[in-house]
Amino acid sequence: MSKLSIADRSAVVHNGTLTIAYADSMPEGGADVNVVLLHGYCGSSAYWEQLVSKLVHQGTRVIVPDTRGHGSSSAPNESVYTMETLAGDVLALLDVLQLEQVVLLGHSMGGYTALAFAEQHPSRLRAFGLVHSTGLPDSEAARENRDRTVQKIEQQGVATFVEGLVPNLFAPAAPAELVGRAIEIGYGTASQGAQASALGMKERPDRLGVLETSKLPLLLVAGAKDGIIPVERTFTTDRAGVSQVLLETAGHMGMLESPEQLAEGIRNFLATI
Repeated sequence: MSKLSIADRSAVVHNGTLTIAYADSMPEGGADVNVVLLHGYCGSSAYWEQLVSKLVHQGTRVIVPDTRGHGSSSAPNESVYTMETLAGDVLALLDVLQLEQVVLLGHSMGGYTALAFAEQHPSRLRAFGLVHSTGLPDSEAARENRDRTVQKIEQQGVATFVEGLVPNLFAPAAPAELVGRAIEIGYGTASQGAQASALGMKERPDRLGVLETSKLPLLLVAGAKDGIIPVERTFTTDRAGVSQVLLETAGHMGMLESPEQLAEGIRNFLATI
């Protein structure tokens, strides 16, 4: 475990080509519900550091991996990390942990991964959720910005890129120490991971249909002050089985900005499953 990640163990998957670092609460007596939390772009498991203790209770196990190229996980030398690839990493970790079904909740890019997983491996889920994320694909302008992101990282390095990116993720009045903590976490992102993940997000398809047609319980969490993914791009379905949580004071980083309210929303959602 380090300041850049809360992961304290690791699993080697895909025939030795990837090491996934992760944290695991492993409650005594076994778990009735296994919850997997996926962080967002240029983050790590440390994004969830304030949430884990608030979610762990008798019968609930919380597993928090570092995505490939982020935190303490390895960064395979591949030009694009597609969301389907990241979903395959989650599946490999579940297999190592011998978990048949989980509740999969993803923040931002982690939400795109959760959606790809729900499309490809629905039988491995009890429920899933998007936290400051969307089933919509990138707009043309956003796709062009992904290419500029790759160029910036190549020219300036990850640290400078993260220092420019992270302040925009928070609500305008967010405390400086929270912004600083997210920047610190971002320093743990590998250049390869940041570039390949940006191109993977650029390639992701429209998955609104997955949200609408899935029979699984679905949690949608939005920040009222989110300037990255506004509320209307998260709350795209109100089908049966959907729980919506609006974090009134949060931007794009509810797990840091509104941890108590987010934890309450997740606990209430888990109670419905």
